[in-house]
Amino acid sequence: MADLLNVLQEKLSGKNVKIVLPEGEDERVLTAATQLQESDYVSPIVLGNEEKIKSLAEEKSLNLTNIEIIDPSSSDLKPELVDEFVERRKGKATKEQAEEMLDNVNYFGTMLVYTGKAAGLVSGAAHSTGDTVRPALQIIKTKPGVSKTSGIFFMIKDDEQYIFGDCAINPELDAQGLAEIAVESAKSALSFGMEPKVAMLSFSTKGSAKSDDVTKVQEALKLAQEKVQSDNIENVVIDGEFQFDAAIVPSVAEKKAPGAKIQGDANVFIFPSLEAGNIGYKIAQRLGGYDAVGPVLQGLNSPVNDLSRGCSTEDVYNLSIITAAQSLQ
Repeated sequence: MADLLNVLQEKLSGKNVKIVLPEGEDERVLTAATQLQESDYVSPIVLGNEEKIKSLAEEKSLNLTNIEIIDPSSSDLKPELVDEFVERRKGKATKEQAEEMLDNVNYFGTMLVYTGKAAGLVSGAAHSTGDTVRPALQIIKTKPGVSKTSGIFFMIKDDEQYIFGDCAINPELDAQGLAEIAVESAKSALSFGMEPKVAMLSFSTKGSAKSDDVTKVQEALKLAQEKVQSDNIENVVIDGEFQFDAAIVPSVAEKKAPGAKIQGDANVFIFPSLEAGNIGYKIAQRLGGYDAVGPVLQGLNSPVNDLSRGCSTEDVYNLSIITAAQSLQ
């Protein structure tokens, strides 16, 4: 984790990127905000009831100097954001509905990002993934040419660093969606200083098993390779379909996939379903001892990232750094 953070902090040095932390009344979030404010990487904007935040800070001896605190229900920015929200939703919300919705810290924070008052948002310490992602999908929306957002995890242990996806967002994926996630994950890897070797995972290696599930991965591989070529994305290798051992162990790859572009040296793993991805990253985390950083959401016009409700202060800090780095892409 230290290596990844060092790379990102070097990129962010002196930038003071504005990142919204909607859950300012949570001790972990507020502590992370004070730590971020001491750096020149991120300038946090904390949302919540100002009296409660200041009381918590006093109780925990946290220094709020120079930290911007905004209470959505009383902010001078609210009328402007309400009008922008109504316009963005194009008839799907009245002004009265918008005023009520923007009392919600996640909607208010997402509007700060949408209107350029902040570069990204980190939430989820006290909210579900849906509560964090829904406003982003409604307001920020996906990039041109991207139909889905997806969630990757950085899996880090000592000097090893991998990306697992999608582990957080899409319960149903067809070949097109799987291909899109593979390409976006490759782009994410590039942006974080990796040379992506993307393995499309299955219970089959290069046609060793036959089923509709295998065919889906094979079709996704073809689409992803075509997308990388048509978009002239350099220094990306995408191959498959692989069982996990053939993707990660050179001796197994030599036997199961001789001549494949990836010979047991994959560093980005695309799981065939959310079920497989979510189980896979938790096994690596709990049994393999890997740090799981994320989910980091990809495919949005501006970065919004989701914390686990069991997160630590360090998790909030690290994901804020990652989010700030995403905003520079």
